[in-house]
This record gives sequence, C-alpha cells and structure tokens, in this order.
Amino acid sequence: MDKFDKLSGIAAPLPLINIDTDMIIPKQFLKTIKRSGLGVNLFDEMRYDDDGNEIPDFVLNKPQYREAEILVAGDNFGCGSSREHAPWAIKDFGIRCVIAPSFADIFYNNCFKNGILPIALPKEQVDVLMKDAEKGSNARIEVDLEAQTITSSDGEVFSFEVDPFKKHCLMEGLDDIGLTMAKAESIDSFEAKARQERPWV
Repeated sequence: MDKFDKLSGIAAPLPLINIDTDMIIPKQFLKTIKRSGLGVNLFDEMRYDDDGNEIPDFVLNKPQYREAEILVAGDNFGCGSSREHAPWAIKDFGIRCVIAPSFADIFYNNCFKNGILPIALPKEQVDVLMKDAEKGSNARIEVDLEAQTITSSDGEVFSFEVDPFKKHCLMEGLDDIGLTMAKAESIDSFEAKARQERPWV
C-alpha cells in the first residue's frame, strides 16, 4: 500500500449528502476481486448515460477535475452496503483523500486499509473547502497527515482528528497484510518454538 504523508492536489466538489456505496460503485461491477480497474466505473451511473457516453456536467468528467486527488463531499459519505470495492474504485481513479462532515463507519475504516485518508470536518469548514474546490484546477488544497492540517488555496488552515494507529498505518503504507508481515520474525520464532515443544501438532 502506498504511504500517505502530504498531498497537494486538485479537489473535486461533490455537494451531495448520503452518497452510498452503490452510487460510488454500482453492484454490477462487484464481480472482480482485483483492486485495480474499477476507477473507470467510479460513480458510473452519474458519470455515464445509458449508452455509455460521458455526462459532461458531472464533476469528474469536467476537464479541470479529471486529475482530482481530493474529493469534497456532503454528509454521511459511504453509507449503504459494506462493499470494499467502493474505496478500491476511489483509489483506482486517483483520489487519495475524501473530506466530508461525516462518513459511514465501515467505509471510513476501509479507506485506511486501502491507502485513502477520510477526513471528517464540521460542515462549516467543509463548505469553505467546497467553495475552494469549485475554483477548479487553479485551486490546490494541501493535506498534511503528519501535522493533521488542511490548507485551502487561499491559505486558510483547518485541523482534523485521526486515530493515531490508523495514522501510523497510513503514513507507513501498512494494510492488514503489511501489519502481519512486520511481525514476520516474531511469527517465525513462535512457530519454530512450537514445533519443538509440540511436534505432534
């Protein structure tokens, strides 16, 4: 998993509340168990018409937001079913940070396991960043995980809270497998000792 330290990027504004995981990645794309390739179907039903053509008015189809790395959204982002494909699609598109007033718990935790930083801020602060994001590619928002700050393109700084363990894992690029492999030496030692003490197991 990629490490997350500082991110300075274009933010795409998506001022909708209750964006659920089916909106993020519709159910017909859940057949794969690969983490790659889902970015093209992110927000599929909002990005494309029935013939598969891009809908020009959708934010991620606009030229200034095609390279967005930050998403500023409304309350209760990631609600609905617990599909891990949702953060997979977000990450595969290129978005590394989602800012919203609140998140669904399962989606929130899945983000950290997939290299995405979800940041919950008071609605008033999200509104400021939403307006900043509406400026397009001329405005870049900076996210500093170590300092736990977000800086708008106008230099306004907001602080955010994050669980210390989740912060550590994201900064070190450790998912569940990475955390286990970090203890590989201790695991090998335990297994070797167990084989000596209980050879019949």
